[in-house]
Amino acid sequence: MTHSQSSFGSDQPRPPKDVGAPSPVWRPQTKGFFASLFDFGFNHFITPSIIRVLYVLGLIVIGLGYLSFIIASFGVNGAFGIIGLLLGLIASVAWAAFWRVTLEFFLSVVRMSEDIHNLRLLGYDKEG
Repeated sequence: MTHSQSSFGSDQPRPPKDVGAPSPVWRPQTKGFFASLFDFGFNHFITPSIIRVLYVLGLIVIGLGYLSFIIASFGVNGAFGIIGLLLGLIASVAWAAFWRVTLEFFLSVVRMSEDIHNLRLLGYDKEG
């Protein structure tokens, strides 16, 4: 077989071109942050693009709160400061976990909404 010949002989039929082609699937259009922010029709979700920033900002706030708690604890006395180090660390980790779970919840709701919209466009919302 030469390089220009295909695996199908000239006398064999070729498969249709659309075999194995992906089905038409709705993909959310990605817009920039400000374009999504000022989309008054709410056709584009801003949550997937802003979720990382919100997570980092939340961790920064938790860290600053922990730091101020330690400073205030050592301001009282040394023993209270050491207890504040341990309890503040436990509380900070718990707040970080809560913040993460909260953001994941909101992101999962947005993703479910995108999936439902995708199914409706494919016609799965009709009975029968």
